[in-house]
Amino acid sequence: MTKLICVYCSSSRKLDPKYYEVGEAVGRGLAEQGWGLIYGGGNVGTMGAVAKGVHQAGGHVVGVIPDFMKSRELAYDEADELITVDTMRERKRVMAERADGFITLPGGIGTLEEVSEIMVERQLALTQKPLVLLNQDGFYDDLLKFLERMIVERFKSDGMRKLFGVASTVEEIWPLLTSPEAFEVDALWRSS
Repeated sequence: MTKLICVYCSSSRKLDPKYYEVGEAVGRGLAEQGWGLIYGGGNVGTMGAVAKGVHQAGGHVVGVIPDFMKSRELAYDEADELITVDTMRERKRVMAERADGFITLPGGIGTLEEVSEIMVERQLALTQKPLVLLNQDGFYDDLLKFLERMIVERFKSDGMRKLFGVASTVEEIWPLLTSPEAFEVDALWRSS
């Protein structure tokens, strides 16, 4: 069975084209690395770009989408497996359970919520699955500064720095995804 990597990202159709291009590159890279995709099942935005990139490179796509979104014709019907669920919570649960690792691309509050949940699960040792944040063009710089402030003001321990890796380019994702023990303090915050 192909290992599945969950990709959290945007469904917006109004982004700068550079985000869709990187989404497609991530999708192609997943397939080239021998991994399949599990994601929110959408056919638009960065979500659609990642799924199409996986398929272009001959990879396997599993979409998980709530029925109310599917009925709005937002589903990626070309997915090799399209799982319909009732709620957003169920969607997140299915994706997290079936994933062997996580990549977070630039996104909105839904993406932020998803990545935060995986960070908490890693902190509580509920999962050991790797998590990589793609800080494309410094998109997550302010978030990384905010997380650093949590550490400085002792809301979180230094250990938070090892909950996820930070990549600035698509190529930097793959070693972090395959060797999460390599999440080093200096490397983690290098782009902030």
